[in-house]
Amino acid sequence: MAGGGSPKRAQPSTPPARQELHARLADSLPVIRELIGNSPDIIIRVISLHRGNERVEAALVYTEGLANITDMLESLLASGKETEAEPAMEGEVPGQGAYLQKLKQTILTVGDIKDVSDYETLMHAVLSGDTALLVDGCEEGVLASTRDWEDRGVNEPSSQQLIRGPRDGFSETLRTNTVLLRRKIKDPNLWMEMKQIGRVTKTDVVMVYMKGIATDKVIDEVRSRLDRIDIDAILESGYIEELIQDETYTPFPTVYNTERPDEVAAGLIEGRVAIIVDGTPFVLLVPALFTHFLQSSEDYYQRADIGTIIRLLRYIALFISLLAPAAYIAVTTFHQEMIPTPLLIRVVAQREGIPFPALVEALLMEVTFEILREAGIRMPRAIGQAVSIVGALVIGQSAVEAGLVGPAMVIIVSMTAISNFVIPSFNMGISIRMIRFVLMLLAATFGLFGIMVGLIAMVLHLCSLRSFGVPYMAPFAPFIMEDQKDNIWRLPHWMLTTRPRLISQTNTTRQQRNRENNPNN
Repeated sequence: MAGGGSPKRAQPSTPPARQELHARLADSLPVIRELIGNSPDIIIRVISLHRGNERVEAALVYTEGLANITDMLESLLASGKETEAEPAMEGEVPGQGAYLQKLKQTILTVGDIKDVSDYETLMHAVLSGDTALLVDGCEEGVLASTRDWEDRGVNEPSSQQLIRGPRDGFSETLRTNTVLLRRKIKDPNLWMEMKQIGRVTKTDVVMVYMKGIATDKVIDEVRSRLDRIDIDAILESGYIEELIQDETYTPFPTVYNTERPDEVAAGLIEGRVAIIVDGTPFVLLVPALFTHFLQSSEDYYQRADIGTIIRLLRYIALFISLLAPAAYIAVTTFHQEMIPTPLLIRVVAQREGIPFPALVEALLMEVTFEILREAGIRMPRAIGQAVSIVGALVIGQSAVEAGLVGPAMVIIVSMTAISNFVIPSFNMGISIRMIRFVLMLLAATFGLFGIMVGLIAMVLHLCSLRSFGVPYMAPFAPFIMEDQKDNIWRLPHWMLTTRPRLISQTNTTRQQRNRENNPNN
């Protein structure tokens, strides 16, 4: 290069976001426009306010569609005429600092207000739905809470249907979700901590817990794991779930998610910690134990005997969904002597002419059903359910008539699929479906011995898992006798006197058990 000098590095056109606000409005507005790239949805509205007999230039900065500034404008214009001049503050145009303080007092009807002194805080608030008020001659601005955008509202959860229980569900709006919890738990010990996670999205995340019930060790662990997250975007609570879970290489979920406020409220009262993420209706709940995924909030709305029977039915469905195809493959391939002779003759007659072994037959039907189930979810709701049901019937009947599979295998696969739908948690249902294929391979290779080895390995893996320091299989392993009252069995409410011992260690008493609690006395 001529002159032997090194080329100058191009300077970024975007000004530093942490730059302090300028006192002059004419200097501040160009910086804001440059920060947002002149985006059309960011509105900068310059207005004139009255300060005694003088006019003061001011600007409102807000995001169109996220903020409602109607009340704020009316309040400013009405109060500005009545505001008198005040003594000047150091470093400001005479009277402007006191005038801004006066304006802050008059716009309190809008909602929460706070001061802002740098462009980064101002832009984050504006992009979140707040409105910034900048007054010419003031080195600080005012942020007013004017968030008002269209949302889905409070609807019935679609992923967790109940016969008896509340019909309200979380929405994508963070403040709506916190209000739903406040309606359930009207106690000042319900504490909420706000965090912003995501370098780009700056997603609002709220950690909720019951002070005095939740264990401090669990609260500190959740707070620590959230603080360690360093990622550019958080678009759904699944991001948080994957980043804070104890064990990555496991098919079993260790963080519970739900759309139901009553389930979250019940978990908080037990001593768990909830994590609410702005933009999603799915709230996380930790610690999450294995038995938690097989329970439903409806168990507590029905009578104790009905709730217990339903829980037992879920455990039976769990074992059917997990073991039915593998057991059929093992028995028909290696252990025909276990089948009664009349049934064995029928099974052999049905399988006559089928070109595939039992494993391939089962895999063919299982994979086909999984494809139909996924298609039913992704297709439009009006036709998705009909297509999945009709497709299963037509394909199953056609496969039998074509001699690809036997009728017994169609029955086994159908029972397995229906049993999987009984599991309340979608995450746990997927885990069981994944392990089912592993057990099928073991059954085809080693028979019932392979199934037993697979089950032992699965139990050992489950016992090694922890969810935020709590053993995943509690109260089975370690066995806690006092917690069995609300495990597989659901005893009457008047007998549920204590909280789970490993979940809440600071306040374990729910109620005092006495004769007045027992309705039979």
